Amino acid sequence: MSNNVNDYRFVIKAVPIEGGRSVDLARPMKIHPLSYQELHLDPEYTNYADGRFTLEKLKHASADEMYWKARQEIILRHTGEYPYEISGPDAEKLLQKIFPRDILKVKVGRCSYQFACYHDGGMISDGLLLKLNNDKFWFAQGDGHLFGWYKAHSVGLNVKIKDPDVWVSQIQGPKSLDLLKKIIDQPLKENFKYFDWEEVSIASQKVIVSRTGFTNELGWEIYIRPENDAKKIGDLILSEGTKMGMLLTASPGFRGRRIEAGLLSAGQDFTNKTNPYSVGLGRFVDIDKENFIGKEALQKANKKCQTWGIRVDGGTAIRGKSLKINSKVVGEVTSSTWSPYQVCGVGIVHMQNGDFGPGTVLDVDCTNGKIHKGELCKLPMYDIKGEIVRGINNDVPKEPSPWIGIKKK
Repeated sequence: MSNNVNDYRFVIKAVPIEGGRSVDLARPMKIHPLSYQELHLDPEYTNYADGRFTLEKLKHASADEMYWKARQEIILRHTGEYPYEISGPDAEKLLQKIFPRDILKVKVGRCSYQFACYHDGGMISDGLLLKLNNDKFWFAQGDGHLFGWYKAHSVGLNVKIKDPDVWVSQIQGPKSLDLLKKIIDQPLKENFKYFDWEEVSIASQKVIVSRTGFTNELGWEIYIRPENDAKKIGDLILSEGTKMGMLLTASPGFRGRRIEAGLLSAGQDFTNKTNPYSVGLGRFVDIDKENFIGKEALQKANKKCQTWGIRVDGGTAIRGKSLKINSKVVGEVTSSTWSPYQVCGVGIVHMQNGDFGPGTVLDVDCTNGKIHKGELCKLPMYDIKGEIVRGINNDVPKEPSPWIGIKKK
């Protein structure tokens, strides 16, 4: 047995309580109310947003099987997203201060992608902002810690910040709209646009549904509130979805698709050492809006992008490993997996400077212990205009479309 901790995966497992007694933990674990649907599949979890879990593995399907279900049919995932509620007369004022992107443009009934930065421009976390009414918002954050940040910067403002105990489940894939129509108790509103949200009834329970997700496939997120009968909602989704071939999935099923789509993961693809411009998110910075945290630093920041996609010929890159050209380190792999659609390794990388871009060929350390060639590419890797997620392109891939490989010069 190896003594090197890098040779192991560390996971959180669900185990029966022994002796009928609960066990006090140093930190309470926050469990999705629909996690009972996963227990018979030997689930493995990892820590995610502020103590919530994200599902990393289920025994009933491989990562490739989950990937193809998302591309061709429908998947269900119970997420570790953490919605916090910001409300009160000064809620909008606080959020304008926290986020570099102008939230005054967000209308009630709409969502907005947002991220927060430190004063030096380094990034904290990102997520989805839902405007519930003119003085009430939810921010469903990804990995990271924002609750204390809200509190620290709300001094002197008439605003309330709380955990509404809301949980998020996603249905994603070409058949997701068909499933949604089956489980809601009333017709879905016409012209339900990408990044819209609406309150609907599922199993006689009022929930919020947004047309969003983390796959860049057609998809929906369901926000379950503490007053809901979560089991009634979950049982209906699972029952109707199973009839349509839906698969309960874990993170690996999302990873390939979100990498191909260029959806960055907090704490991996961006950190407190990167700014929005260096990771290709500068288009979400409204630099001319009134003072927001990090504005001065971002005004002075180098605007060159240093984050790109990478395709790897015949191998899967090891996340965290350096990228090299002629034995010189020039960047690092921040996310990586295998794409069964492109039939190659795919990843997201952060280069040491903005001099490297699409077409750059590098040496990549791969999971098979060998060094393979990789080539930088733009993100997203395909569907540049986002026509799949908007329902404009309804063509479902029936088979792989292999990458042509590195062009010989």
